[in-house]
Amino acid sequence: MATLGRRLVDLLPGRADWQAVRRAPRRDLVAGLTVAVVALPLALAFGVTSGLGAEAGLVTAVVAGAVAAVFGGSNLQVSGPTGAMTVVLVPIVQQFGSAGVLMVGALAGLILVALALARLGRYVRYLPVPVIEGFTAGIAVVIALQQVPAALGVTDADGERVWAVAADAVTRFVVQPRPAALAVALGVAAVMLIGARWRPGLPFSLFAVAAATLLAELVPVDLVRIGALPQGLPAPSLDFLDLGAVGVLLPAALAVAALAALESLLSATVADGMTVGQRHDPDRELFGQGLANLASPLFGGIPATAAIARTAVNVRAGAVSKLAALTHAVALAGIVLAAAPLVGRIPLAALAGVLLATTVRMVEAASLWALARATRGDALVLVLTFAVTVIWDLVTAVAVGVGVAVVVALRAVARSARLEQVPLDSSEHTAEEQALLAEHIVAYRLDGPLFFAAAHNFLLRLSDVADVRVVILRMSRVSTIDATGAQVLGDAVRRLQGRGITVLLSGIVPGHGEVLDTLGVADQLRRDGLVFADTPTAIAYARGIALPSTDACAPEANRS
Repeated sequence: MATLGRRLVDLLPGRADWQAVRRAPRRDLVAGLTVAVVALPLALAFGVTSGLGAEAGLVTAVVAGAVAAVFGGSNLQVSGPTGAMTVVLVPIVQQFGSAGVLMVGALAGLILVALALARLGRYVRYLPVPVIEGFTAGIAVVIALQQVPAALGVTDADGERVWAVAADAVTRFVVQPRPAALAVALGVAAVMLIGARWRPGLPFSLFAVAAATLLAELVPVDLVRIGALPQGLPAPSLDFLDLGAVGVLLPAALAVAALAALESLLSATVADGMTVGQRHDPDRELFGQGLANLASPLFGGIPATAAIARTAVNVRAGAVSKLAALTHAVALAGIVLAAAPLVGRIPLAALAGVLLATTVRMVEAASLWALARATRGDALVLVLTFAVTVIWDLVTAVAVGVGVAVVVALRAVARSARLEQVPLDSSEHTAEEQALLAEHIVAYRLDGPLFFAAAHNFLLRLSDVADVRVVILRMSRVSTIDATGAQVLGDAVRRLQGRGITVLLSGIVPGHGEVLDTLGVADQLRRDGLVFADTPTAIAYARGIALPSTDACAPEANRS
């Protein structure tokens, strides 16, 4: 309990955090306001796409953004609703409703806090790059498909999967076209994409949405709007709490927590790479995201993560401390209080355009192409992760991608293990003795790992040994050995001994010797004096067996 208490204290904000806030407050305030301008249309759009509405997106940006800014492990991270999270939330909304989503968010928050206390944040760095790129591209496609109904002005599209809903929306649009909605969505997306290339620092998403809203007010067109929003944050409530549903909702909560951890830590890593001297604490980041996801449902917000796009804007705007992300949250709260009626007039097609442009900017075609050409294994992992993300869901895609990546990596490591026959140093012997040694003694050097993925090939190679009296296995270059490798080694030794061949082991690393001894592989060899500390001693002993007429037999004292 005392250890857990110390870990909790280590995760709380410290004096260094507040010292950083005093370093350049003006720069942080300007950066925070800049991010708020960029985040507003995204928060609205992600809230609508999640199925809980624009209000939920704004609440999440305000509440989760503030809590994560204070308690998170990065000075530059900006949190809120994200596209990747909406991909996971849509089926949860369909299955459990809005109350189920809030409950899932709270459970995910508890899981993230537990991960932080267990200090598991550092392990996300081991996720393979093809998996990350594959699900990022897949998320972009899924988000784009989610926008098809709103971009076409279709409100009653139906389907079990996002691609089925998009296909149904296209069918309905062909029967009853709504060109105004399509024009607004494409216009907003075009302004954002062109503007980003022309002046990357300007918030063209806000400009485009404002222009589309003004145009919709001036021109009498049939466009679906966001609708009325409350002025101010709703009062905190625990009405969603249902302890009896924990068992049913836990799988969804685990998926949300896994995504929140993954996206937040990747975003923090990106932020570190964009700066000099900034380094995030992965466990504190998980802790901050956990508290943010515990707080957000209390006000009706959806699960949140750190957002790479908004974090990048924050860094480029000159942020140096947590004050910038906190300012972003406060500024959005002010917009909710002051401009809720205006926000409610925004056409949904305009928000669809914002997300369509966002998906285009999410995909780095050059990076995908480079990975696809790197190795066949990387290409396989990339394509599988992408396809499963689009066809099924994100969490399944990550599991499949990591699983295939592990198999590919094990295959590559197994191929790196070699069993190589090496010449004996027989310079002091006659040509006749050398010929006899070559015929009756063979030495093999084991290079690389001797583990389950490489053990089968090792056994096959040793089984082919013939016409020899002594086999020397040089173990000094074995990088690692597991139980399977040790068992296979023991099996190979027994097979050779059954054919009348003496097996000698040399140069066993101490850690490997413990594995061999524990599994009883080397016990009999040690008792028979057939395990040697070094290869020259083993060779000398082997010569005594193969050439009994010589005096080259090693003394007992040299054996290990």
